[in-house]
Amino acid sequence: MSDLVVAIDGPGGAGKSTVSRLVADRLDIGHLDTGAFYRAATQAVLEAGADPTDAGAVVSAVENRVIDHADGRTLLDGRDVSREIRGDEVTAAVSAVSAHPQLRERMVGDQRRWVERHGRRAVVEGRDIGTVVFPHADLKVFLDADPDVRAARRSGETGGATAVVGEALRRRDSLDSSRSNSPLRPADDAMVIDTTDLTIGDVVEAILQHLDP
Repeated sequence: MSDLVVAIDGPGGAGKSTVSRLVADRLDIGHLDTGAFYRAATQAVLEAGADPTDAGAVVSAVENRVIDHADGRTLLDGRDVSREIRGDEVTAAVSAVSAHPQLRERMVGDQRRWVERHGRRAVVEGRDIGTVVFPHADLKVFLDADPDVRAARRSGETGGATAVVGEALRRRDSLDSSRSNSPLRPADDAMVIDTTDLTIGDVVEAILQHLDP
Protein backbone atom coordinates (compact mmCIF):
# COMPACT_ATOMS: atom_id res chain seq x y z
CA MET A 1 0.00 0.00 0.00
CA SER A 2 1.49 3.33 -1.05
CA ASP A 3 2.19 6.27 1.23
CA LEU A 4 -0.50 8.93 1.48
CA VAL A 5 0.05 11.99 3.65
CA VAL A 6 -2.45 14.83 3.48
CA ALA A 7 -1.35 18.03 5.24
CA ILE A 8 -4.12 20.38 6.34
CA ASP A 9 -3.12 23.70 7.90
CA GLY A 10 -4.94 26.85 8.90
CA PRO A 11 -5.94 29.12 11.76
CA GLY A 12 -8.46 28.29 14.47
CA GLY A 13 -12.08 28.20 13.38
CA ALA A 14 -11.32 27.56 9.71
CA GLY A 15 -12.73 24.04 10.00
CA LYS A 16 -9.55 22.01 9.76
CA SER A 17 -10.26 19.62 12.65
CA THR A 18 -13.68 18.55 11.41
CA VAL A 19 -12.58 18.44 7.80
CA SER A 20 -9.42 16.49 8.62
CA ARG A 21 -11.32 13.84 10.57
CA LEU A 22 -13.88 13.41 7.79
CA VAL A 23 -11.26 13.19 5.06
CA ALA A 24 -9.36 10.58 7.08
CA ASP A 25 -12.57 8.61 7.60
CA ARG A 26 -13.38 8.70 3.90
CA LEU A 27 -9.88 7.53 2.99
CA ASP A 28 -9.80 5.02 5.88
CA ILE A 29 -6.42 6.27 7.09
CA GLY A 30 -5.09 7.74 10.33
CA HIS A 31 -5.85 11.24 11.58
CA LEU A 32 -3.40 13.29 13.65
CA ASP A 33 -4.23 16.61 15.30
CA THR A 34 -0.75 18.07 15.86
CA GLY A 35 -2.18 21.05 17.71
CA ALA A 36 -3.15 18.63 20.45
CA PHE A 37 0.54 17.69 20.83
CA TYR A 38 1.40 21.32 21.54
CA ARG A 39 -1.53 21.61 23.92
CA ALA A 40 -0.40 18.48 25.77
CA ALA A 41 3.10 19.94 25.99
CA THR A 42 1.57 23.11 27.40
CA GLN A 43 -0.35 21.04 29.94
CA ALA A 44 2.95 19.48 31.00
CA VAL A 45 4.52 22.94 31.35
CA LEU A 46 1.64 24.17 33.50
CA GLU A 47 1.70 21.04 35.67
CA ALA A 48 5.39 21.65 36.27
CA GLY A 49 4.73 25.25 37.26
CA ALA A 50 7.13 26.40 34.54
CA ASP A 51 7.08 29.76 32.77
CA PRO A 52 5.64 29.25 29.24
CA THR A 53 7.92 32.01 27.91
CA ASP A 54 11.12 30.46 29.30
CA ALA A 55 12.54 28.14 26.63
CA GLY A 56 14.77 26.21 29.03
CA ALA A 57 11.99 25.68 31.54
CA VAL A 58 9.61 24.54 28.80
CA VAL A 59 12.06 22.01 27.39
CA SER A 60 12.83 20.67 30.88
CA ALA A 61 9.14 20.32 31.70
CA VAL A 62 8.39 18.37 28.54
CA GLU A 63 11.54 16.34 27.83
CA ASN A 64 10.60 13.30 29.93
CA ARG A 65 6.88 13.35 29.23
CA VAL A 66 5.31 11.01 26.66
CA ILE A 67 2.75 12.61 24.35
CA ASP A 68 0.62 10.47 22.05
CA HIS A 69 -2.62 10.49 20.09
CA ALA A 70 -4.77 7.35 19.99
CA ASP A 71 -8.41 6.66 19.11
CA GLY A 72 -9.14 10.38 18.92
CA ARG A 73 -7.71 10.97 22.41
CA THR A 74 -4.65 12.95 23.42
CA LEU A 75 -2.50 11.18 25.98
CA LEU A 76 0.11 12.61 28.36
CA ASP A 77 2.11 9.79 29.95
CA GLY A 78 -0.80 7.53 29.08
CA ARG A 79 -3.38 9.79 30.76
CA ASP A 80 -6.26 11.08 28.65
CA VAL A 81 -5.95 14.87 28.73
CA SER A 82 -8.25 15.57 25.78
CA ARG A 83 -10.62 17.69 27.86
CA GLU A 84 -7.98 19.42 30.00
CA ILE A 85 -5.98 20.72 27.05
CA ARG A 86 -9.00 22.59 25.66
CA GLY A 87 -9.34 24.68 28.83
CA ASP A 88 -8.70 28.40 29.05
CA GLU A 89 -5.37 28.06 30.86
CA VAL A 90 -3.81 25.88 28.17
CA THR A 91 -5.35 27.95 25.39
CA ALA A 92 -3.84 31.14 26.84
CA ALA A 93 -0.34 29.63 27.06
CA VAL A 94 -0.06 27.37 24.02
CA SER A 95 1.24 30.00 21.58
CA ALA A 96 4.06 30.96 23.96
CA VAL A 97 5.02 27.33 24.55
CA SER A 98 4.85 26.36 20.88
CA ALA A 99 7.02 29.29 19.79
CA HIS A 100 10.21 27.76 21.26
CA PRO A 101 12.33 26.15 18.48
CA GLN A 102 13.64 23.33 20.70
CA LEU A 103 10.12 22.37 21.71
CA ARG A 104 8.95 22.47 18.09
CA GLU A 105 11.85 20.23 17.05
CA ARG A 106 10.78 17.66 19.63
CA MET A 107 7.14 17.86 18.55
CA VAL A 108 7.94 17.55 14.84
CA GLY A 109 9.93 14.39 15.56
CA ASP A 110 7.05 12.93 17.58
CA GLN A 111 4.57 13.76 14.84
CA ARG A 112 6.67 12.21 12.09
CA ARG A 113 7.16 9.04 14.13
CA TRP A 114 3.39 8.84 14.72
CA VAL A 115 2.77 8.89 10.98
CA GLU A 116 5.49 6.28 10.42
CA ARG A 117 3.78 4.01 12.95
CA HIS A 118 0.57 4.38 10.97
CA GLY A 119 2.10 3.20 7.72
CA ARG A 120 2.74 6.71 6.39
CA ARG A 121 -0.95 6.98 5.54
CA ALA A 122 -2.58 9.80 7.47
CA VAL A 123 -4.33 13.14 7.37
CA VAL A 124 -2.27 15.48 9.52
CA GLU A 125 -3.64 18.83 10.66
CA GLY A 126 -1.89 21.76 12.24
CA ARG A 127 -0.21 25.07 11.49
CA ASP A 128 3.10 24.05 9.92
CA ILE A 129 2.41 20.62 8.43
CA GLY A 130 2.80 21.47 4.75
CA THR A 131 5.71 23.84 5.35
CA VAL A 132 7.78 22.01 7.97
CA VAL A 133 6.51 18.66 9.25
CA PHE A 134 5.66 17.08 5.89
CA PRO A 135 6.94 19.41 3.16
CA HIS A 136 6.65 16.55 0.65
CA ALA A 137 3.06 15.60 1.56
CA ASP A 138 0.99 14.13 -1.26
CA LEU A 139 -1.48 16.99 -0.87
CA LYS A 140 -1.17 20.25 1.05
CA VAL A 141 -4.28 22.20 1.97
CA PHE A 142 -4.59 25.53 3.76
CA LEU A 143 -8.03 26.36 5.13
CA ASP A 144 -8.99 29.92 5.99
CA ALA A 145 -12.17 31.91 6.60
CA ASP A 146 -13.38 35.38 7.47
CA PRO A 147 -12.25 36.22 11.04
CA ASP A 148 -15.81 36.97 12.20
CA VAL A 149 -17.01 33.64 10.84
CA ARG A 150 -14.15 31.82 12.53
CA ALA A 151 -14.96 33.53 15.81
CA ALA A 152 -18.63 32.59 15.55
CA ARG A 153 -17.77 28.96 14.81
CA ARG A 154 -15.35 28.69 17.72
CA SER A 155 -17.82 30.43 20.01
CA GLY A 156 -20.41 27.84 19.07
CA GLU A 157 -17.97 25.08 20.00
CA THR A 158 -16.83 26.54 23.31
CA GLY A 159 -19.86 28.52 24.45
CA GLY A 160 -17.73 31.63 24.91
CA ALA A 161 -18.80 35.13 23.90
CA THR A 162 -18.07 35.68 20.21
CA ALA A 163 -16.24 38.97 20.80
CA VAL A 164 -13.98 37.42 23.45
CA VAL A 165 -13.32 34.34 21.33
CA GLY A 166 -12.60 36.51 18.30
CA GLU A 167 -10.02 38.54 20.18
CA ALA A 168 -8.33 35.36 21.42
CA LEU A 169 -8.21 34.00 17.86
CA ARG A 170 -6.75 37.25 16.52
CA ARG A 171 -4.11 37.24 19.24
CA ARG A 172 -3.08 33.67 18.50
CA ASP A 173 -3.13 34.24 14.73
CA SER A 174 -0.79 37.19 15.20
CA LEU A 175 1.58 35.27 17.46
CA ASP A 176 1.65 32.17 15.28
CA SER A 177 2.02 34.07 12.00
CA SER A 178 4.83 36.30 13.25
CA ARG A 179 7.00 33.76 15.06
CA SER A 180 10.42 33.26 13.48
CA ASN A 181 10.28 29.47 13.67
CA SER A 182 7.63 27.63 11.62
CA PRO A 183 5.16 30.51 11.22
CA LEU A 184 1.55 29.90 10.29
CA ARG A 185 1.37 30.36 6.51
CA PRO A 186 0.28 28.41 3.43
CA ALA A 187 2.92 26.27 1.75
CA ASP A 188 3.83 27.62 -1.68
CA ASP A 189 2.18 24.62 -3.34
CA ALA A 190 -0.83 24.35 -1.01
CA MET A 191 -4.41 24.34 -2.21
CA VAL A 192 -5.95 27.30 -0.37
CA ILE A 193 -9.65 27.01 0.42
CA ASP A 194 -11.72 29.84 1.88
CA THR A 195 -14.36 28.04 3.93
CA THR A 196 -16.39 31.15 4.80
CA ASP A 197 -19.35 30.30 2.59
CA LEU A 198 -18.78 26.57 2.20
CA THR A 199 -20.28 23.64 4.06
CA ILE A 200 -18.04 21.06 5.69
CA GLY A 201 -19.16 18.62 3.00
CA ASP A 202 -18.14 21.04 0.24
CA VAL A 203 -14.64 21.34 1.68
CA VAL A 204 -14.23 17.59 2.15
CA GLU A 205 -15.28 16.90 -1.44
CA ALA A 206 -12.93 19.59 -2.79
CA ILE A 207 -10.02 17.91 -1.02
CA LEU A 208 -10.95 14.38 -2.07
CA GLN A 209 -11.22 15.47 -5.70
CA HIS A 210 -7.52 16.32 -5.63
CA LEU A 211 -6.49 12.88 -4.39
CA ASP A 212 -5.88 9.61 -6.13
CA PRO A 213 -5.28 7.23 -3.22
